Amino acid sequence: MPFPERFLEELMERSDIYDVVSGYVRLTKRGSNYFGLCPFHNEKTPSFSVNQDKQIYKCFGCGKGGSVVNFIMEVENLSYPDAIHFLANKAGMTVPEDDGDNRLPNLRKRLLSLNKDAARFYYSLLGENEGAVARTYLEKRKISHKTATRFGVGCVPNEWDRLTRAMKKLGYTDYELVEAGLAVKNNKGSVYDKFRDRLMFPVIDVRGEVLGFSGRTLSDAEPKYLNSPETPVFSKRRTLFGINLAKNTKRSSIILCEGNIDVVMLHQAGFDNAVASMGTSLTVEQTRLLSRYTSEIDICYDNDPAGIKATDRAIEILKNSEFKVKVIRLPDKIEDGKKIKIDADDYIKQFGADAFEKLISGSDDRVEYALVNLQGKFDISSDEGRVEYLKAAGELIATLGSPVEREVYGGRVAAAVGISAEAMKLEIDRTRKRKIGQQRKKMEKEALSPVSALQPKARALRYDNVRSAAAEEGVIRLLIRDPEIIEACDIDTDEFSSPILGKIYSIIRAKLNEGKAPQISLFSEYLTEDEMSLLVRIDEKPESVSGSREALKDYISVIRTEKLKDSTDLLALAEKYKKTKGMEDKNVE
Repeated sequence: MPFPERFLEELMERSDIYDVVSGYVRLTKRGSNYFGLCPFHNEKTPSFSVNQDKQIYKCFGCGKGGSVVNFIMEVENLSYPDAIHFLANKAGMTVPEDDGDNRLPNLRKRLLSLNKDAARFYYSLLGENEGAVARTYLEKRKISHKTATRFGVGCVPNEWDRLTRAMKKLGYTDYELVEAGLAVKNNKGSVYDKFRDRLMFPVIDVRGEVLGFSGRTLSDAEPKYLNSPETPVFSKRRTLFGINLAKNTKRSSIILCEGNIDVVMLHQAGFDNAVASMGTSLTVEQTRLLSRYTSEIDICYDNDPAGIKATDRAIEILKNSEFKVKVIRLPDKIEDGKKIKIDADDYIKQFGADAFEKLISGSDDRVEYALVNLQGKFDISSDEGRVEYLKAAGELIATLGSPVEREVYGGRVAAAVGISAEAMKLEIDRTRKRKIGQQRKKMEKEALSPVSALQPKARALRYDNVRSAAAEEGVIRLLIRDPEIIEACDIDTDEFSSPILGKIYSIIRAKLNEGKAPQISLFSEYLTEDEMSLLVRIDEKPESVSGSREALKDYISVIRTEKLKDSTDLLALAEKYKKTKGMEDKNVE
């Protein structure tokens, strides 16, 4: 059921885009707009713009744009209806329901309620007889009852339907259990528990909602950790285990770990700023979540090859962000001449909280960490290895924006291999000059390619006829800026070469025919997020309303000329095919 237009208009009036966005992004006024660091990609220079007059946002870096509804959909990972409910709740409004519809309760609300009841059920089992194995495991891992309670840890026995039976008694359906990722449907249509014989960690968001679960096996079963699948309320890319607790820390940084047990043990040891990235590498979405609570990240992944690789990937994601990044190096552990993996949990148990505090204090920043790792790849005892290392280090240091940073790190590298700081500076400057030249050539090449510049960022929306599409965009801009010229706009939707531009045009035309202004902020109901980003991009291009009727005629003329040209080309191609086919038939005879 679509939401009543009057309700949406009032909701938009109460949900000022500046007020909503500033709850997630620090905005500074520059001219008539507000600017800040984009919450949708990592950047150091603000390119995210909020236009309060038009009630839209636009990022000139990643290209995302839209209304306040699109912003909430993207930043909170919500569907359109859920974003409307979210904003209505924030504005103190009641969302109108169609009483004659008798529709089912909102699925998202049902799944969140189901997850919370499942978490309570798992927690209750931990205290019963069937939770004895799980309690023994917690004791073995030295996790106290207080800590387990704080994280809502529970368990589930090795039964096929222990949870599903309990949840059905509470009124939940098979469909809801499968949608929540708590149950699996087999080929015969029967439903059974997804999690069995596991220690259960609820994954809770910053609002206290249970989004999903992470289950640690209590036997030798694989996988060791099993996470909830992607659901309407759970996305691993957007979630951090422990963020509901870490967001309240008094410490200046957030510690990023690999596993749930690491997080639990660090919190128990007094490091209440620890989170884990749910078995995946750090994602841009997770950095956006972290940026709400800190500007400093301490990476503390395991010291095995997989952990080192994950650390490198995290550094790559964070290198162009505003975060101050440090890497906590866990020391090697050697047993019987072999290197043994060690994680944060192991270190805390073996050396204690004070020792871990010292590790944090002595941790490397991301550049130091990268340089140390780089040095390990070369034999700097040989002249050849030393030269290769210096070149590789120069490549890395040349990417740093600050000349002070380049001088400091260049000096350290020079001292490490026994050359002068001046020689290292020359190498870095030469490399930097080359990189800047390559970047300039790339930008110039892109600037000289107007076809590429005119294309939408989303590949699914690419234009087949760029010249016609540019004129179609012009028609759309004119109708938004000067709605009165609709009476002179005699072009039909099917004359547009681009389906998405035709769709936007038809929406605007329908609004104007109803006597309503085409408000971009109200288009989120009809357009996808990519389509809204395109509409915002079209609107932000300059277009004068003086002589708008003449401009409209010119745009329509271009569209029709291009359509005629396409039709002529198609006819010529068909004629050529007929002739070729005729020749082939004669040859066959």
